[in-house]
Amino acid sequence: MTLFIFTGPTLSIREGEKLLDAVFLPPATQGDVYRAASQKPAAIGIIDGYFERVPSVSHKEILWAMAEGVHVLGAASMGALRAAELSRFGMQGVGAIYEAYASGELEADDEVAVAHAMAEEGYRPLSEAMVNIRATLRAAEEAGVIPGASCVRLEEIAKQFFYADRCYPVLLQRAAQEVSLVEYLDPLRAFLVYGRVDQKRLDALALLETMSKPCFASTPMKVRYAFERTDAWEHIREQADRRSREPSFSSMEK
Repeated sequence: MTLFIFTGPTLSIREGEKLLDAVFLPPATQGDVYRAASQKPAAIGIIDGYFERVPSVSHKEILWAMAEGVHVLGAASMGALRAAELSRFGMQGVGAIYEAYASGELEADDEVAVAHAMAEEGYRPLSEAMVNIRATLRAAEEAGVIPGASCVRLEEIAKQFFYADRCYPVLLQRAAQEVSLVEYLDPLRAFLVYGRVDQKRLDALALLETMSKPCFASTPMKVRYAFERTDAWEHIREQADRRSREPSFSSMEK
């Protein structure tokens, strides 16, 4: 059973390879899911994907992949977003972050966005995702470290930052300017040493667990829609095929 999984800052490729027999690929860009599906895997998992400097993985290529009989699952980051948007067409979402988007509790893309290092450094995250900050602050509230009102206010402060600037030191520094929060910051700082929640990573691990099930190999994906070959789709496909022919473009068969 062949599986392709796009990941990066949420779960390193090296760690993923230790947990599941699959082909782990860098964060997805537009056309990558089409290229992966063209190789007829049993399933494709999307965890991480680019969204700012290059075109994001498109809804159309995911729909095409599923119409070709390939299961497509998403979790944690870009995958959770696309799964919430395409669940009614058959894309399977996994994890708490997907559930929050699917229910409407979360709507903004920046909730899962992070800045990260280049491939040479394993796409190491350089900022903290808002969903992780929320999960951590709520864990601190449940542990009695901060009261509910302070949890809400700290979430509001974190949300004001540009996604690439979000991190706990900056959050604590900004929170120190508010009298109502000052007395809780030292206990919170101590809690962060052992109680920090990486919800994105937890959801990525849940995706790997889901994809390890043999049902994907035995039952091809079946959809209830007819895939429409629009001009926009043909453009995506042609661009992806062109990239595949470039000598510098890394092969998915590695």
